[in-house]
Amino acid sequence: MQLNKYEICRENKKHTSPDFPYNTYLCTIPLDFSSVGIHWHEEAEIIVIKKGEGIVSVDLTEYNVSTGDAVFVMSGQLHSISQFKNSTMEYENILFRPSMLRSSGRDLCWENFIFPLLSASVQICPLIRSAKLIQSGIDEYIRKIDKLCDEKLSGYQLAVKGYLFLILHCLASEIDETSEKMPKKHLKKIKSVLSYVEEHYSEDISVEEMAELCFYSKSYFMKFFKESMGMSFIAYLNDYRLETAANMLRAADGNILEISSACGFDNLSYFNRSFKKKYGVTPGKYRKQ
Repeated sequence: MQLNKYEICRENKKHTSPDFPYNTYLCTIPLDFSSVGIHWHEEAEIIVIKKGEGIVSVDLTEYNVSTGDAVFVMSGQLHSISQFKNSTMEYENILFRPSMLRSSGRDLCWENFIFPLLSASVQICPLIRSAKLIQSGIDEYIRKIDKLCDEKLSGYQLAVKGYLFLILHCLASEIDETSEKMPKKHLKKIKSVLSYVEEHYSEDISVEEMAELCFYSKSYFMKFFKESMGMSFIAYLNDYRLETAANMLRAADGNILEISSACGFDNLSYFNRSFKKKYGVTPGKYRKQ
């Protein structure tokens, strides 16, 4: 059974081409999909809110965003996008590999500014509000990049890289040396748990196993996970399985019992109840809709 979905954890989808690792696309929540689950990838990402409002989380911190705002997600940072109440949000995703901005040999700009920014080694607030985006010039740079990528005139890649350098120059002024951020060790453990769930969600997974994976006691792991993710591990696991099941119902023709079992639910009645509680309809009606 094949599944086409946003992966929760490390996203293996190829966002950019090898020769010019830059890409942009438009999305709408909830029209294209209800949410983008928590995940991470090697590309840096700029999420530009075109219309409406929603919620973007970066390294487990949630930000309410609205028209004109932009969120900067650095390479390897955990992030997700979700609906705010009943609002619709249209946004542009800009993705690029940091390596496209690195020169060969010794590169002072890369070592002192670009790499620390794009690897999240230095701290900036990911959210830049509309007014500040305009004041800094970033808003105009993004518009010019979009125009260049639409027209694709000869040598447009040079200008795109130039504007990305200008955007990073603006972000460098936002570095906060005094701000405390979540320890990398903490985020690494969360990533390892999410990766395990992604790979083994169809199997029995216990809290004890996850605690051992993190080298924590069971009680400390439960506290650690809930404080980090805002829900218990079991609630997260069930939610992941239900989202996977919803994607399977849309993308595959297997019967509901097969999908339930493939997503780690041994009891069909429990699966149906849980699915209806999350999505408001039974799995069968969800597929028809």
